[in-house]
Amino acid sequence: VAIARALIIDPEFVIADEPTSMLDVSIRSGIMKLMEGVAARLGISYLYITHDLAVARYMCDRIAVMY
Repeated sequence: VAIARALIIDPEFVIADEPTSMLDVSIRSGIMKLMEGVAARLGISYLYITHDLAVARYMCDRIAVMY
């Protein structure tokens, strides 16, 4: 629901703060694939905030790490 709400205004850029945290593995995978498909179809970019470096590696073209 939160992803749909963010996309309803047709943004060029979406800030996704831990969108897959606290989800089981199968749901997490589905959300990540959904976000990739939406980005490809609509031409949007994400600022994807996560503590999981494996997810960041999968989802991101560029990564910045904050300590």
